[in-house]
Amino acid sequence: MSLETKRIKELFGYARTLTKEQGVGVMAGRAVGFFKRRFFGKKARYLPSRQTLETQRADAAARADGWPTISILTPLYNTPPQFLQQFLDSVQAQTAPNWQLVLVDASDGAHPDVGETVRTRAAQDKRIVYAKIENKGIAANTNEAAKLAAGEYLALADHDDMLAPHAVYCMSKALAESGAAFAYSDEALFEKTPEHPRVGHFKPDYAPEYLMAVNYICHLAVFKKSLFDAVGGERPACDGAQDHDLFLRLIDEMQRRDPAAKPLHIPQVLYYWRVHAASTSGGTSAKPYVEKAAQKAVADHLAATGRQGRVEPGKFPGTCHVVWDIPEPQPLVSILIPNKDHTDDLEKCLHSIYAKTTYENFEVIVIENNSTDPATAAYYKKLPERYDRARVVTYKGGFNFSRINNFGRRYAAGKYLLLLNNDVEVINGDWLSQMVGECSQPGVGLCGAMLYYPDDTIQHAGIITGLGGYAGHSHKYHKRGGSGYMFRLATVQDFSAVTAACLLVRTAVYDELHGLDEEFTVAYNDVDFCLRARDAGWRIVWTPYAELYHYESKSRGSDENDPAKKARFDAEHERLYAVHGRENILHDPYYSPSLSLDYEDFRESGDLRNLK
Repeated sequence: MSLETKRIKELFGYARTLTKEQGVGVMAGRAVGFFKRRFFGKKARYLPSRQTLETQRADAAARADGWPTISILTPLYNTPPQFLQQFLDSVQAQTAPNWQLVLVDASDGAHPDVGETVRTRAAQDKRIVYAKIENKGIAANTNEAAKLAAGEYLALADHDDMLAPHAVYCMSKALAESGAAFAYSDEALFEKTPEHPRVGHFKPDYAPEYLMAVNYICHLAVFKKSLFDAVGGERPACDGAQDHDLFLRLIDEMQRRDPAAKPLHIPQVLYYWRVHAASTSGGTSAKPYVEKAAQKAVADHLAATGRQGRVEPGKFPGTCHVVWDIPEPQPLVSILIPNKDHTDDLEKCLHSIYAKTTYENFEVIVIENNSTDPATAAYYKKLPERYDRARVVTYKGGFNFSRINNFGRRYAAGKYLLLLNNDVEVINGDWLSQMVGECSQPGVGLCGAMLYYPDDTIQHAGIITGLGGYAGHSHKYHKRGGSGYMFRLATVQDFSAVTAACLLVRTAVYDELHGLDEEFTVAYNDVDFCLRARDAGWRIVWTPYAELYHYESKSRGSDENDPAKKARFDAEHERLYAVHGRENILHDPYYSPSLSLDYEDFRESGDLRNLK
């Protein structure tokens, strides 16, 4: 079955479920939105209507006196005239008046038109401030601009990009209402005009592990000038990744003052990032020094926060990978593997663990679950002799994945528990080291892995709640080796949930949460567990650097054609909503309301009303 056929089949299945649970009207609305996006005009699809913009102007005129002024810092260097005119137009077209534009010009003598253009605008609009400066690099030039800023907040904008007309309105309104010290928005790439965007970058709420791996925040970032001054502004030593470095240091300073502080994400496209040959929007190959600068920024962040690890180049240019130091002595990991017959699967799993795993301090607890094949007992009898630190414990009772794992935990002595299906196979030797390293970090309670189908397509790369109405796997069916949406297949990052097919959890966290909820017999026990961990203040991390094959559902078979199993599955759907709330499930903070809930591939939603 082809990838597209699989997706179409799953989409129709979702449509049937949505119609049954929420009615024909809701289903029809979703369908209309999908076909409108898929087949009709996409012009200006991220921009509010003219009527909305006029409403914003009236609202800002009445309320903006109580809103903070945002000083937009923009270094200029030999800016192409057309780009400069478009940028200036975009700032002066803002629906809110509470902005200042600070332009510092380091252009060479061959480009006097840059200064002439800006001085003409400044003479007409006193909110535009211009200064001619010596070129000392992007970070130093930005710092010079900051010295001229009069606003309570600063924003960073590049000289060849454009602001959305409602950027200042949305930012200042959100900052006034929240009091946040740091906020960021979504962005879109464009070539000629914002009315014809190439693609949107729809970001998660604050995701600290993801931010270490790649600067997903980018544009538009707005933060208090006092915070910028407190960290000493941008660092020339990180030119090329100066903003990434700045964001990490701003957040460090915020959390030094208040450990719970974090940037505010505004899910609106407020910035248009121009794609051209010399821009990093087209890839870091345009500026190869960016990669080393980003690694330095992350390494300095680790040093500043006292975390122990080394920073390596990531899977793709522009990304980083932190290899965490493993605590000494190595903490014991108890690997729990439920099993019913299927000794061929179990043998493949165990052989791969013992043959490939470089992490040394682990034990294996096979949880026997009502096997009927006499060969299984014979296999169990020899297992401790063949595999050191492996044993079998016997669970008695009907199949209940949660109860089986809770039973196995009684026999585990490890500081960490690894929930592992019997139908997985280890690929890379340092898989467990990578997971332990992530799970040992402050605030991280759980870690998930990259799982592939046997045909080297993605089975699991983190779980997003709300997909299909309940939960789904990120980038399911994508080919192995890709970067995914905004590098989300290639970077360590934060998720709301990960699959229990391979899930590492601190034993203390497992016990704190009283293990898996046994009312979730088969499905959603991992989603529920992760959401309870998240609600308790623990972060869930997924790493692409722990890779395993997963021969999914070989042990249980499909639930689709079995009425009893389907009824149980539907009941678990309802319990997920009952326990966690439907709205909470449908709005995953590590996803975006502008991305589809119908597909797992981060495609744009057919319903962009949140942007209007």
